[in-house]
Amino acid sequence: MQYITFDKTKPFDLILLGRIAIDFNPLDYYKTLAESETFKKYVGGSPANIAVGLARLGKKCGFFARVSDDRFGEFVTDYFKKEGIDISHIKVCENGESLGLTFTEILNHDESSILMYRNGIADLSLSPSDIDEAYIKQAKAVLISGTALSASPSREAALKAVTLARKNGVKIIFDIDYREYNWKNKDEIALYYSITAKESDVILGSREEYDLAEKLMGLDGTDESTSRYWCSKQAAVVVIKHGKAGSTAYTKDGKAYSIRPFPVEAIKGFGGGDGYASSFLYGLLEGYEMTDCLELGSASASMLVASHGCSADMPTLDSLGAFIQKEKAQYGEMIARE
Repeated sequence: MQYITFDKTKPFDLILLGRIAIDFNPLDYYKTLAESETFKKYVGGSPANIAVGLARLGKKCGFFARVSDDRFGEFVTDYFKKEGIDISHIKVCENGESLGLTFTEILNHDESSILMYRNGIADLSLSPSDIDEAYIKQAKAVLISGTALSASPSREAALKAVTLARKNGVKIIFDIDYREYNWKNKDEIALYYSITAKESDVILGSREEYDLAEKLMGLDGTDESTSRYWCSKQAAVVVIKHGKAGSTAYTKDGKAYSIRPFPVEAIKGFGGGDGYASSFLYGLLEGYEMTDCLELGSASASMLVASHGCSADMPTLDSLGAFIQKEKAQYGEMIARE
């Protein structure tokens, strides 16, 4: 069944907007940040990870972003080029802004945390003047990361991209991607999340993220009311994630499809959402059945929480298929169900 259609004549599968950062993940596991001494550096930031994930799966991605005018800025743009991601609309900051730094803490199999440094940050300096309508016209879809809405001028840049995408018939994907840093209050979060979500064709988020988006709406906080509300607007697909309890995709025709996570020995509690998004969106772009899209997303999420990195460990189609085959042989069918 075709849940959402994309213009196959467009050269870019997806143009993303938002955060590119640097992740430092500890090599000495199961210690606090205060105790950890050795870290490995990765390209990070949710939309950056999703772009890498889709590129690994053979999709052509572009990006609207600002990066620091230093070696870290070079590091991320060189990494994108190596992965085949177009960097023509990634611009260097002009006022000394820095890339966000994320230090992660892996305490045990079930407990991990993230410490972000986000003052004078590069990604939030993205300006409305950086958003090029001709570039957007070349895409099947644009992806807006919710963190881009947390402060000006990035907020206005994101809303301009939404407006131009809607004007030109380009699909809009909203990854809510809540991070508490840079937001001022929950009313502000609800306002800008809801403005963007109402224009979006696909929305992805956790139950907690939807609760933030719906704070001013008087909904009852259930998945059913959430899916009904957003599908009554623009959304064709609403994905609600519940961590270890799995996820459900709701479609505009009133149907719901659910899947559980693939069992793995997790080493961290972050990164799975970006793997999920990239592989799920790959399935949508390919026109797969919703059950297959969910299976791809769930498998990729499990692979990512079982790996040390995020962007560097995004799977290829071959590795994703091999993982699903191996897991099913060991645990039985994990396929999504209606």
